[in-house]
Amino acid sequence: MKKEFSAGGIVFRKDEGIEVLMIKDHNGKWTFPKGNIDEGESSEEAAIREVKEETGIKNVKSIKKIGDVKYFYQLEGEKIFKIVVFFLMKTEDKELKPQWEVQDAKWFPLDEVLKNINYKNLKETAENAVREIKNSFICY
Repeated sequence: MKKEFSAGGIVFRKDEGIEVLMIKDHNGKWTFPKGNIDEGESSEEAAIREVKEETGIKNVKSIKKIGDVKYFYQLEGEKIFKIVVFFLMKTEDKELKPQWEVQDAKWFPLDEVLKNINYKNLKETAENAVREIKNSFICY
């Protein structure tokens, strides 16, 4: 069975409240930016590149690995096992310019993120990210 490795970012920013970046993918579902890891690229480098490419954000900083998502899918009749490594990231950028790969990109208030995740296998990683973000702002 073919294996694919991707990386993505769960990006947050603090403005008047804490917001998390989500994209609407080609299936019309809200998720986080991600994409394949290029040859010679680390998973963290790929995650940063994909966030920038898909959303138009220019400045993003990776904080830590937040989780892995594993799933199977079929492409042209071939079953593929995919592993996506997600990193928690932060930015001060607000303006988004969704690229051709995504239908939309939007900042969601932190308390709306889990309600908008449309993929069951991404829930645990999203919960970990929300918990980490909340913990980092506990003193505010």
